[in-house]
Amino acid sequence: MTPGVETAVPVVAAGLAAAYLVAAVRTARTPRGWPAGRTASFLLGTALLAASAAPPLVAAAHHDPRAHAVVHLLAGMYAPVALVLGAPVTLLLRSGTPAVRRAVAPVLRSRALRVLSHPVTALLLGPASLALLYLTPLFAATQHDPLLHGLVHLHVVASGCLLAWVVAGPDPAPHRPSHGVRLLVLGVSAAAHAMLAKVMYAGGHPRGTGQDPEQLRAAAELMYYGGDVAELALAVAVCAAWYRRPVRRAGARSVGTRPARRRRPAPRPAPAPLRPRPAPQP
Repeated sequence: MTPGVETAVPVVAAGLAAAYLVAAVRTARTPRGWPAGRTASFLLGTALLAASAAPPLVAAAHHDPRAHAVVHLLAGMYAPVALVLGAPVTLLLRSGTPAVRRAVAPVLRSRALRVLSHPVTALLLGPASLALLYLTPLFAATQHDPLLHGLVHLHVVASGCLLAWVVAGPDPAPHRPSHGVRLLVLGVSAAAHAMLAKVMYAGGHPRGTGQDPEQLRAAAELMYYGGDVAELALAVAVCAAWYRRPVRRAGARSVGTRPARRRRPAPRPAPAPLRPRPAPQP
């Protein structure tokens, strides 16, 4: 990673955290409010993103594959999950001006975003691109080209956010697949990530870097077991959204509350008794 990118990532992360916090405080004062858990999740994501570009870690990642595996987990898996679960787009729509909402709405309905947010696209840009990185000479090229290293780092963050958004993102999307499809996509992604780590462990990939094979195997183990943490968090988020779905549809009825009683109509007064007509007099 170039010094410019290395310096820019923490600065961008701090800017995102500050902007989100201001919008969250403003939205929390409205009648609808804003969940504190969303704010904590996003701030955690920005902290993890900044940690992935810490100078000591980045310097070690150039010659130690174990440090590179830590960078991969922080930037490509842990930070994206926390950022996406913070629902930044929803916060932007709630706190933004009408002009901001009018500008964001067409983007969310655009055909380009529909293609980009398709599960197949997310899988190709996520696990498939990692295989291209670690099983080809591309990784060795990133070790000698700082600009290429920075671009790959940016791609890892973006593809991780895309996959997390498709699987468990609470923000609006042009086409949201069912919860079952999202769990299937997560399962395919987890299997692909685990298979890549096993191939790296068995073959000592990536090659051409001159790194110790034992360190490469240790890095593969970190990727294998460390990836389970992010995948488990996404699975919990999907299942929680799936569980809350019927509660929202039920309207007034929710878990732990009694349905509102209907008011009975006031009884109508009884009709006055009919008086007998007087008999006609002769």
